[in-house]
Amino acid sequence: MFGPERYRCPASDAFKAHGLRARERPELKPETLEPFTNGPFMAAADELERATDGPLASEPSRRRPRPVHDGVRQWTSHALRMYHQAFADVPGLLASRRPWIYRYSGPASAGPEYRITAWGRYFESADGRLRELRLPVNRLRERTDAERAVAALVTAEGTPDPQVEEVRVVQFALSDGRTEIVFEGTRVEAVAAHRAHGAQAVRALLDGRDYRPGSACASCTIAPACPGLRRAGGLLGVSDRSRPRRTWSSTTGRSHRTCPARGYLRGLRLPVDDSRERSAAAERGRAVHTFLAERHRQWPHTPCPAEIPEDWVPEGYLLPDEERQLGARLLRHHAEVCPLRVLGPEPAIRIEPNLVFDDTAADLVVLAAPDLLYQDGNGAWVWRETKTSASDRTCRDPLASYPQLALAVQIIASGVLGDGQAGGRVELEVLQPGGVDLRTIDPFAPRTRAAAEDSLREQVTGWHSEDLFTAVPGPDCAGCEVSRWCTARQPGQIAPEATA
Repeated sequence: MFGPERYRCPASDAFKAHGLRARERPELKPETLEPFTNGPFMAAADELERATDGPLASEPSRRRPRPVHDGVRQWTSHALRMYHQAFADVPGLLASRRPWIYRYSGPASAGPEYRITAWGRYFESADGRLRELRLPVNRLRERTDAERAVAALVTAEGTPDPQVEEVRVVQFALSDGRTEIVFEGTRVEAVAAHRAHGAQAVRALLDGRDYRPGSACASCTIAPACPGLRRAGGLLGVSDRSRPRRTWSSTTGRSHRTCPARGYLRGLRLPVDDSRERSAAAERGRAVHTFLAERHRQWPHTPCPAEIPEDWVPEGYLLPDEERQLGARLLRHHAEVCPLRVLGPEPAIRIEPNLVFDDTAADLVVLAAPDLLYQDGNGAWVWRETKTSASDRTCRDPLASYPQLALAVQIIASGVLGDGQAGGRVELEVLQPGGVDLRTIDPFAPRTRAAAEDSLREQVTGWHSEDLFTAVPGPDCAGCEVSRWCTARQPGQIAPEATA
């Protein structure tokens, strides 16, 4: 609950911490496959450590295990190898016979008891003087002071043992076996770190009231009553609440149509092959989007000029000279159609907003992230998507070429954005070497609305009824960024080593 804010909702975390649920609980519709990506890894590590060190306090779950997707099996085998590689040279530590749970009761004797746990591997020295908590992550990431402090507290004071003197918290990457010390010090230092950085974060979590809709809404027990989650029944054109509750985005539909296994493994956020995910052309497109987003956020809002600096590439992007030069050329064309030229007197503009809707007819959480939302001079919402291309080929049918526009049409036409005047439109801006192609799509035109509805049903229906997400090998295997985790990939397509 102290991890990256991108995947967290403060209000949901607070309700979970207090043990509160909505009166109308979501009906339980479990997935056929095991939904917890690293659950099989933890279960396998438990079995290995039981065999090595004897019975552990955490007995095997009595829940009947669900089938595991082939890609998750491959990932689990790899993760176990990396785990043993990371800690093969750590002597003298044994798997703990009991989980460490920090318990706290408020000043009032009748008040609630709070428990803080840490999800990881628990180890201690034979004499009990040293405890080591190992936190598994797919890839190493920066930890906040609150994360470090709370993890140290659980390790030092969880299930109290007066023998504990030294505390160590380590995060390890299941993708490549790299490790990093999160905290190392004495028991006293761990408690001091919590007082300095952890206690305030815990109080803030318990008092959280910021509703931040997102992917967490799919599993949130208060979602049916959440005031921050917009209801949009029938948005996707599917009426079937019998299926497991999931999140859907245009990326989900596109990946599933290519290969069900590809979309499924992407959704689990397994490590991808960066050489395929971050090709030069893809990086140029992302760099252009980032540059425009940063420029559009500047205050006061002014239209983008045609002058592009030589060092325009945002930090974190590495582009070959030809892609950098092409990107600058495309950005100069954007100035001709920059939407900031037509803002109303009281501009309402949202750059790359995260839009979240609860499609109650399909029991799906719908995620969308337009490049730009703005209100024109009449106060109507305009959805702008910007694409880059290395060719000047004309796009004849925008909805067919860019299926995500179908969702944009439905959202604007349904009026679920609110806070705007009637009407609205969708704009497609394609930046090309020879100029810019700006298309305006009327969501209220009957033929356009019907085409968008048909496109959405095609994108959603097959995925919505899917249970096993079986791989469909073919030519697309050559460019699949998660093919390393797939045993069904087309013969001759050798997946390279996953990169960090």
